[in-house]
Amino acid sequence: MKVFICDDEPRILKSISEKVKEILADCTVNEFSDSLSLLEALKSEECELLLLDIDMPQLGGLEIAGQLKLLRQKPLLVFVTSHDELVYDSLLFHPFGFIRKSCLDTELKKVLRDCETELDFPDKFYTFKCGSENVRLKVSEIFYLESEGNYLKVYTKGQVYRIRDTIAAAQEALSEKGFIRLHRGFLVNQQAVKVLGSDEAELATGERIPIGRNYAEEAKKQLMRYMRK
Repeated sequence: MKVFICDDEPRILKSISEKVKEILADCTVNEFSDSLSLLEALKSEECELLLLDIDMPQLGGLEIAGQLKLLRQKPLLVFVTSHDELVYDSLLFHPFGFIRKSCLDTELKKVLRDCETELDFPDKFYTFKCGSENVRLKVSEIFYLESEGNYLKVYTKGQVYRIRDTIAAAQEALSEKGFIRLHRGFLVNQQAVKVLGSDEAELATGERIPIGRNYAEEAKKQLMRYMRK
């Protein structure tokens, strides 16, 4: 695992780096003492995990986090800070974790183990290009996909992404991740289905997705198997 750590306090940066190397046996750690150096490195190098201080001069951690969406491959983001009151602000950037410097010894190990588990299961993610951005979503965040000519709409709780792709290609990528073709124009996350009717499925969002005649039998079998678990 390739890990980037950024903190403007040299003593804390060294301490975090040493602890990460102890906990993650097969990791490579790059240390950055300022946010501008980190930003430059991220433009040319990929990392899987980013441990990022929030309160830094020049560019703060939240500003850096806002630019991660421009990367080809977005790393798992974990904020490390001595300012507990910034937890709420940090949630806007959907961090994987949050570590308090005052609890570094107790919180770091658990968060790193969780990161290992997350990165060991790439099938949990769906990656696609939206405009000039590369987007990496957890499949659990996606409710359904809708075909729109040569484009697809990817529906999540907080956003709809419009991408140039076909629903057949999306089905190939997502069928092993719990997505079911209910209709020629819809691919649905089985986790999002609340009620299964004869000609439509109601989602947890309240939206209703039609069930096409050619897809009904197989779709209902898959959904019933999932709902019985």
